[in-house]
Amino acid sequence: MTCYTTSACFFLFLLFVIASGDCDAAKGGPYLPLQIPKPEVNYKDVTIVDGVCARLYVPISATPNQKLPLVVYFHGGAFTMFSAFLPPYDDYLYSLSTKANVVALSVEYRRPLTYPIPIPFDDSWAAVKWVASHSAGRGPEELVNNHVDFTRVFLQGDSAGGTIAHNIALRAGLEKPEGLNIAGLALMHPYFWGSKPISTRETRNETESALAASVWFVAGGSNIDDPRVNPLEDPNLSSLGCNKVLVVIAEQDIFRDRGFYYYDALGKSGWKGKAEVMETPGEHVFYIHQPNTTYAEDIFGRVSSFVSCA
Repeated sequence: MTCYTTSACFFLFLLFVIASGDCDAAKGGPYLPLQIPKPEVNYKDVTIVDGVCARLYVPISATPNQKLPLVVYFHGGAFTMFSAFLPPYDDYLYSLSTKANVVALSVEYRRPLTYPIPIPFDDSWAAVKWVASHSAGRGPEELVNNHVDFTRVFLQGDSAGGTIAHNIALRAGLEKPEGLNIAGLALMHPYFWGSKPISTRETRNETESALAASVWFVAGGSNIDDPRVNPLEDPNLSSLGCNKVLVVIAEQDIFRDRGFYYYDALGKSGWKGKAEVMETPGEHVFYIHQPNTTYAEDIFGRVSSFVSCA
């Protein structure tokens, strides 16, 4: 009998959805307003550009004009699934905002199949540029003008959202847009891959490895060694536009070894920042779906500390 891990089952479900033609299922469902009142946070759904929105969280404890770190979050889901508005992500960002005392912006980028790669990356870049438009205090959203410390902007993403977060930080380092200063990057079980296996884990789990590669192609990518998904092939890695990076890895995750290789490659690239890595038991992105487990709480504490300090 073949036994699949949680991540393998996720990939199989994704391919089933695509094969069935049920694109609505892959999109993560319709917009969901906040389901349960959250008394400790001011939240607001904001428009970034036409077709792209985000959910903003500001701790209600923030005094007028108190400046706080900002975490811009990119959700996972193999690029094609899930939503910033789903309850597990909503709960996570609410908790991060209130317990770490940060402003959070959870980005609802458009997803394949309707909007293939590079659209999720471009939408996410638009969200970061939207944030930067507030740096002089004259942006379209007063909560951002009044409460964000623009010297402490952090990017965070899980799985494919981690892929996006890395690429946004890299683009920021290369283009250096006005008003944008990314202090740190938190990659949570990031989705990185490539054509050549880098570990016995990948060669031993052929089915899961093939499914992992298929995520990129299903989402509209054409080359699994594209630097966007395989940063080990990126000659610009040293230009990553932030001061520090946290890579969070799960022992049972098929992407575990890629996360370690990313951490090592970053250190060898000539990048001038500080990188750290955290590994826990568990499977892919368990901390979102099982937030009350001991290891999920450990991750939450580490991330909270990371984004609370410049």
